[in-house]
Formats: sequence, C-alpha cells, structure tokens
Amino acid sequence: MAAMSEDPIQEWILTEGKATQITRIRPIGGGCINLANCYDTDAGSFFVKTNRSIGPSMFEAEAIGLGAMYETGTIRVPKPFKVGPLRNSGSYIIMEFIEFGASRSNQSELGRKLAEMHKAGKSEKGFGFPVDNTIGSTPQINTWCSDWIQFYGEHRLGYQLKLAQDQYGDSTIYQKGQRLIKNMAPLFENISIEPCLLHGDLWSGNISSDKNGEPVILDPACYYGHSEAEFGMSWCAGFGGSFYSSYFEVMPKQPGFEKRRDLYLLYHYLNHYNLFGSGYRSSAMSIIDDYLRMLKV
Repeated sequence: MAAMSEDPIQEWILTEGKATQITRIRPIGGGCINLANCYDTDAGSFFVKTNRSIGPSMFEAEAIGLGAMYETGTIRVPKPFKVGPLRNSGSYIIMEFIEFGASRSNQSELGRKLAEMHKAGKSEKGFGFPVDNTIGSTPQINTWCSDWIQFYGEHRLGYQLKLAQDQYGDSTIYQKGQRLIKNMAPLFENISIEPCLLHGDLWSGNISSDKNGEPVILDPACYYGHSEAEFGMSWCAGFGGSFYSSYFEVMPKQPGFEKRRDLYLLYHYLNHYNLFGSGYRSSAMSIIDDYLRMLKV
C-alpha cells in the first residue's frame, strides 16, 4: 500500500476503478500538450493523460466538457472518471479507454450524431460554460451571456484580437477586427440562436471511430454556443457532403449559413495565429477584410 499511495493514478485504479492488478502501462500517441498512457488491468483498460507543468484546472474543465457530452447520450465520447494532482507537481485525468477502429468515422453518421448532440445539449443560462477552458493552450473564456453576438464578439473574436495585439503588437488586425465585431449583427438577421452544447475544437485529430465504426469525439473545448460555430475548424476536419446533409436533416440549415461560415473560421485562424505565428495571419486578415467590404463598414 505504501508504494501504491505514491502514485494517485494507480491508487484510484486499484480502489475506485475496481481493479486488483495493473497488468501493463503502455504509451499512446497523445497531443503536443500532455502525455498519454493506457493502463491495462483485470477490470478493463483506462486512458490516462498527465501534465507535469500545470495544476488540475485544465483537466477539470476537460472532464466537465466530456461529462456534459456523455450525458446527452448521443455521440460517443470517453467517460471521465477522475481528475487530480500528481504527487510532486502536475495533474492527471483518468477516463474510459476506447479502442479505435481501423478507419475514420463514417461521415454521414458523424454528422447525424453531432446534430443529435447539439439538439440534446441545451442550456438555460445562455451562452458560455460553467468553467473557462482552453482551445489548444489558449485560455477560452466562457462567462455566461444571454446574447450570442455579444458573447462571440467579446469572448471569442475580441479575446483573440487582444491577444494578437498584446503578443505581436498587431494593431492593424486588432482595429479592423474590432470594426467587424461592432458591425457584424446584420449577419445574424432573421434567425433564432439557441445555446447548443458544442465540442468546440472539432478537427480531424479529435475525431475517430470505435471498433464498431461508431464515431468518437475527444479532447473538447466545450461551451454552449450557436450550433454553426462547431464548424469553425472545418478547414482541418475534412467534413464531406454526406456529413453536412446528415447534420442538416437533424438540425435544419438556417438562413444566411454561408454568410456566417467564415466568421466562425476566423476565431480558429486567430487562435492559430496566436499559437503558431504569422503563417495564419493572412487567412484571418482576408476574412476580416472580406466582411468589412461585404458589410460596407
């Protein structure tokens, strides 16, 4: 027992996790931020992510997001079990281990299941989330707001524009971006926007399928927002025609969808600019310039 208590991950697996023996710990290809391992036991396998440089708050936010998506009973996500601090420094999250299949998920089924999640995951508090989280390693502010245009302008586009100004001294993108935020309301005319539970960072690296071919989504940056914002990473997701047609069968396409599409890409291009540098600036800038021309401002 003395040795076991040195490792809070093994301690949980051998008590709450109902295992009596850990047979193997094997590394799994994680992301660029955390280490990932699979713990094989006589009670099944557990997926564990660790990070030696941060406290538990990032994993707590991930667990709350995974839990919210899991509770909808729609698309498959790994069920979160436990978050905590590591003994000396850092933190961990233990979740259900899902064995991935050989192929990527069926596009049509992914679209349908994602739409079912958006339809089922509703919020009475408005737009936002119970906790702030991260998009990549960038903080994502989720303070509740009753107005989507205000929420998206302030906590999504505005936050990233301020980051670009602070980080790179980029006053051009900041000023033009703020002009867009102040004038983007006409893009939302004649639609009603309900807060839907979003995965928030849906690109190909966060989409897989289980061994039965059912779609699985993971590594979320969840919040309640306009359903269309879910497609903001579509430039890295490879969504095909069958994905969208199945999605819109469950969640009908709203008037002006095409006009707003780039507005939702913009948040993620700005985030990539802030995370990875100037290679993404021109994509963000051209979207802003196109909207300023379209809106004649």
